[in-house]
Amino acid sequence: MTADANIRIPRETKDRLAAVAAAEGLSLRAFLARLAQMLLTPAERAERAEKARAALHDWNGYALTPAEERDLDRELDRRLARATAP
Repeated sequence: MTADANIRIPRETKDRLAAVAAAEGLSLRAFLARLAQMLLTPAERAERAEKARAALHDWNGYALTPAEERDLDRELDRRLARATAP
């Protein structure tokens, strides 16, 4: 069994996380452990993205240029901003 750790966070943050955990039927401890397993570091995200690009290229030869990728990222950002605007 691993040792527990204490993390100092604002009370409001703890209360919010505890409420979300309870709504999921989990303890705060179990919720945070699950959350930690789900989140990726920037390096892990980059590795997954590269693997996805390679698989897509192997599957159908599709490969974006860096400029095309930037254009698509900007378009996605624009659409997300429009969809979430009040």
